[in-house]
Amino acid sequence: MTNFITLGSIKVEVERKDIKNLHLTVHPPNGRVHISAPYHMSLDIIRIFSISKLNWIKQQQKKFRDQERDTPREFIDRESHYVWGKRYLLSIMERDEPPSVDLKNSQIQLIVRPGTYVKKRQEIVELWYREQIREAIPPLIAKWEPLVGVKVGRILIQRMRTKWGGCNPTNRIIRLNTDLAKKPPDCLEYIIVHEMVHLIEPTHNERFKTIMERIFPKWYQIREVLNRLPVRHEDWRY
Repeated sequence: MTNFITLGSIKVEVERKDIKNLHLTVHPPNGRVHISAPYHMSLDIIRIFSISKLNWIKQQQKKFRDQERDTPREFIDRESHYVWGKRYLLSIMERDEPPSVDLKNSQIQLIVRPGTYVKKRQEIVELWYREQIREAIPPLIAKWEPLVGVKVGRILIQRMRTKWGGCNPTNRIIRLNTDLAKKPPDCLEYIIVHEMVHLIEPTHNERFKTIMERIFPKWYQIREVLNRLPVRHEDWRY
């Protein structure tokens, strides 16, 4: 069940779920505000909670308004694409052979069959980005499992619309956003460590911050870099 509450000019979407605590999220790119709330909680209590977070909500919305946006990609020759934070120009070659993607000097060479439409080109490149992350994960997990003191169950790599990563502490599953392959390598490492710490501390409370400071002191600086980088040119929904 979904309700809405209004805080001045800010509209807050309230979704009822089978959960114990309130969860507030401000979604890019336009700062849409969403609250997940327990079934039994009244709208009055949710409104009071929202008002207490109003300054934070406005700060997040301003951050998204100011953040640079990626231009929509058309997957044509000499279009700019990024791999691990470096800029490459797309070079499309039509050949009667299975599609492939490869880095050659300053180019991303995309081989497709003649007549391959734009959406299919995008799918091929997205799959390649996913494989880049998949290859980068094992040494990072091997490095950080003993430092964090957790054992990761599975890692899922997928196109995520609202965040860079996520986890399920119960079954120790970590999810990673495919777009991390476009960002500097430190960003992927930060998100992996961030989610591994969430396996032992699900919230962003002081305990979480203390653990991050102890094992990964540069986490805050990398988070700021990641937050300043361009995001997808789309309206991120669920």
